[in-house]
Amino acid sequence: MELEEARKAGLAPAEVDEDGNEINPHIPQYMSSAPWYLNAERPSLKHQRKWKSDPNYTKSWYDRGAKIFQADKYRKGACENCGAMTHSTKTCMERPRKLGAKWTGKSIAPDEKIETFELDYDGKRDRWNGYDAASYKHVIERYEARDEARKKYLKDQQLKKLEEKNNNQNEDGISDDEDNEDDLKVDEAKVDESKQMDFAKVEKRVRTTGGGSTGTVRNLRIREDTAKYLLNLDVNSAHYDPKTRSMREDPVPDTDPNEKFYAGDNQNRISGQALEFKQLNIHAWEAFDKGQDVHMQAAPSQAELLYRNFKINKEKLKSQTKDTIMEKYGNAAIEEALPRELLLGQSEREVEYDRAGRIIKGQETSLPKSKYEEDVYINNHTSVWGSWWKDHQWGYKCCQQTVRNSYCTGAAGIEAAEAAEDLMKANIARKEANEDMLAPAQEKKLATWGSEVPEDLDLDEEKLVEALKKEDERRREEKDERKRKYNVKWNDDVTPEEMEAYRMKRVHHDDPMKDFLN
Repeated sequence: MELEEARKAGLAPAEVDEDGNEINPHIPQYMSSAPWYLNAERPSLKHQRKWKSDPNYTKSWYDRGAKIFQADKYRKGACENCGAMTHSTKTCMERPRKLGAKWTGKSIAPDEKIETFELDYDGKRDRWNGYDAASYKHVIERYEARDEARKKYLKDQQLKKLEEKNNNQNEDGISDDEDNEDDLKVDEAKVDESKQMDFAKVEKRVRTTGGGSTGTVRNLRIREDTAKYLLNLDVNSAHYDPKTRSMREDPVPDTDPNEKFYAGDNQNRISGQALEFKQLNIHAWEAFDKGQDVHMQAAPSQAELLYRNFKINKEKLKSQTKDTIMEKYGNAAIEEALPRELLLGQSEREVEYDRAGRIIKGQETSLPKSKYEEDVYINNHTSVWGSWWKDHQWGYKCCQQTVRNSYCTGAAGIEAAEAAEDLMKANIARKEANEDMLAPAQEKKLATWGSEVPEDLDLDEEKLVEALKKEDERRREEKDERKRKYNVKWNDDVTPEEMEAYRMKRVHHDDPMKDFLN
């Protein structure tokens, strides 16, 4: 650490990298230290450079229109149209001939120069890669020739006008040497002024009813005015935004307001009709939020009319409220002043102070009041909320109620609450005693599917098994008529065992497991 501080102070020589270059000691360690996977033996800054650069990338471009070989006769595999070997017939860019070079053997086109480049990331995305700046030279020459012709034409026209004027004066017999010399001179200042007027024109697209058309819009800014960003060259002065050309604050706030012609863009926002327009917008937004069907851009006249009515009604309501208050409490500003004897009146009350100016006796010290309302009793209470605390609950001390904003019941309410509490405790104790004395209830034996079994019912297990077999046979006969016998004997007597077997085998539709039976 001491060596690093000495290097930063310039007392020790700077550290040297692998190539012998000095490393700036003020470079942070996280930039100078190489990653672990590079296995750097000594400090270096190579890892901060583009150390993965590919030397195969090139900056060159195609040689446009270059030819490499001119053949005398058609060669096998060449283009059938022009005879060049560097492309096929399908990709030939020449005009299709009536008879191609394959059949005529004449006008064989030379072979083009084919090049392949491996461009880097920037080279692939360079829009101007391969552009020749000399190809734009003819455009510049054309515009320069046009300007020269224009100047010559203007000069010829000026000379023609001067000659006609001189001829007219000679015919009239009036000649003045000084006037003739002035007239023969070409007014270069007027020509320069006309050029400046041309530069002041701005071509813009102007929307018309018949569609877009190009119109001329003149720049109305006076060129002699000082730019707003040049009024105060201090870097800590008002901020100037070059994109929007705005300077909100005053660049020269200490200058006399009567002398300065620019006081910042904010001055325009808070003066004139801009402030009224801002208030109109705010009123339209608030009215729309409250349900009024008003929109400043859709119906500006309606919004302005509503705003005017709102201001009139507001002034009426304000004056009406003022009159109501004055009628109720009076107006001390217009009343007569109190007599001097009453203002400077004396009393027989004696107040004693100590050396420090504190009151010893004669006047009770007033307790400081908070900003909240104190000693406010509501609903017939004689104490405030929070004067009673019981079982982690606040309440009123006068009636011991823990429900806020409740009506005061006084001492009768306290007695009723205590009686209710005693009754509740007695009921709880009696219930606990009855639960201890109750015997366990006998569970009733239920038959199949919840039906109760009569007390005198006695089922024989062997007969129940036989009845279940008969029930199964009956169900099989219902499914397959072929198993049904001819000599059917029917008996209307139903035994308890058969009834129980029917109940056990019956399919209940509310049974969730009915699909898994049989």
